[in-house]
Amino acid sequence: MEKVSSEMDVQPSVEIDGEPDRDSAVIVALGCNDKGAWVDCREALEAALARFRCEGIDIVARSSWWSSAAWPDPTDPPFLNGVVLVKTEHDAHALMAALGRIEDAFGRQRSVANAPRTLDLDLIAYGRLTGDLDGLILPHPRAHQRLFVVGPLAEILPDWIEPVSGQSAKLLAREASVGVDARPTP
Repeated sequence: MEKVSSEMDVQPSVEIDGEPDRDSAVIVALGCNDKGAWVDCREALEAALARFRCEGIDIVARSSWWSSAAWPDPTDPPFLNGVVLVKTEHDAHALMAALGRIEDAFGRQRSVANAPRTLDLDLIAYGRLTGDLDGLILPHPRAHQRLFVVGPLAEILPDWIEPVSGQSAKLLAREASVGVDARPTP
């Protein structure tokens, strides 16, 4: 992927006249399929959101929680996922570091790929940044394929345009090929 913009080009603001701005949206996806010390994954995800502010991350909008079978191994516990739009003064790398600290505080273990996890935080997009930014690839290279990401995103920002494909969140949600069983929870 070719780097077409730098972090200095983007101001991490996500509102214009009180409405989310799709071009400067900073999007974070959350997931859990191992409740860890919490009553359930919903409680774990809510606790994670409460911790965002301590890391200098303000939540501007959030989706409902979506449930889906674990992928790629559906015998693992099911996932609960959601998406938030955030506002922060952190650049993309500092934001990733803050998200990593939150995951660590929630006992995230990185044993094997796709293993059950207490908390998974992914930076999906940071404004219109694209490319490999010193190891951080933006937008997230597989998010557009995952209904458990683009479905919740389409709830809160349906007209957001994925910077590489040029497709809207609403269209991506209709065409997602991974986690197609994902549905909003009651």
